[in-house]
Amino acid sequence: MSPSKSGMYPAVPDRPLSGLRRSRAVLVTGAGGEMGHSLIGALAARPGTSVVAMDIRELDHEVRAKCENAFVGDVCDAQLLERLLAMYEVDEVFHLAALLSTRGEFAPETAHQVNVVGTLNLLKLSAEQARSHGRRVKFIFPSSIAAYGIPDLDTKRKAGAVREDQFLEPHTMYGVNKLAGEHLGRYYESHYRKLAKDRMASPIDFRSIRFPGIISADTLPSGGTSDYGPEMIHAAAQGNAYACFVRRDTRIPFMTMPDAVEAILKLAAAPKERLTRCVYNVAGFSPSAGDFERLVLARFPKAQISFEPDLGRQSIVDSWPEDVNDSAARGDWGWSPKHDLDRAFDEYLMPRITARYR
Repeated sequence: MSPSKSGMYPAVPDRPLSGLRRSRAVLVTGAGGEMGHSLIGALAARPGTSVVAMDIRELDHEVRAKCENAFVGDVCDAQLLERLLAMYEVDEVFHLAALLSTRGEFAPETAHQVNVVGTLNLLKLSAEQARSHGRRVKFIFPSSIAAYGIPDLDTKRKAGAVREDQFLEPHTMYGVNKLAGEHLGRYYESHYRKLAKDRMASPIDFRSIRFPGIISADTLPSGGTSDYGPEMIHAAAQGNAYACFVRRDTRIPFMTMPDAVEAILKLAAAPKERLTRCVYNVAGFSPSAGDFERLVLARFPKAQISFEPDLGRQSIVDSWPEDVNDSAARGDWGWSPKHDLDRAFDEYLMPRITARYR
């Protein structure tokens, strides 16, 4: 199907909007990524849920078929967002669209536009939706351990499992942007238009997760700052040598993609009265790069793995915690990962990645 001039792929023929009741829907931005694919499948399976997707590129046919409508465009395009929200009464937003850490360091100003201005656009329009239909709009915002900024390795190693309110001085534009998004969400939930006489109290129900490095068996690593683990596995499965861009002793928290999708769904479904904060840490396991090497060599004894740290990327990873304290998520909404490191390798990563190269 070809896009219309607005950049939209309509689920139904174009129709006049005036005089028609808007359909209620859940909006997913950044829908073309792997998390978007999995999330849309889970949301579409909920009884009575209509999913409206948005991505910078056309969705593949399988994902598109699960959506009532799909818009092709940029979250910075306020006119496109306004058109979308003129057609649909959005009750829930999953804002996955972002420019990630490595790319963000090459184009920090662009990253700011996508990650902050795009988020601000969606929060503002969500607040207007809440005012128009008299109900809070639930806004789910994936954040990142990039929001942390630990000053040096000695402090990192002594810090242990870092809480949500510690070391919030990020070293990357992506981290700065994600921290800004968290603060914007908190503002729109609790303080938006504080002095306006006609203000609606708490138009947004804002919920955010600070994800660690996410490991996927179903997509190729794309040079991300935490991609050294998946890159090592893919190289070994193909019989290629791999030079790891961080030190062997480098350690940060990770989780698998299925656990990440489960976490975002559990947080979205949690009763509001159970939540004690807007932003939650989650994690699965905290291996060193050497632990990845050990597990890969156990399965591919002939794998050629060396360590050649890239100073720029190493400095970024060194500013992230070795582990995070996710006790609030466990206590408030029952977070518990399925995969530890060994199960992630044995049950998820190795079967799927090795099958790819047979």
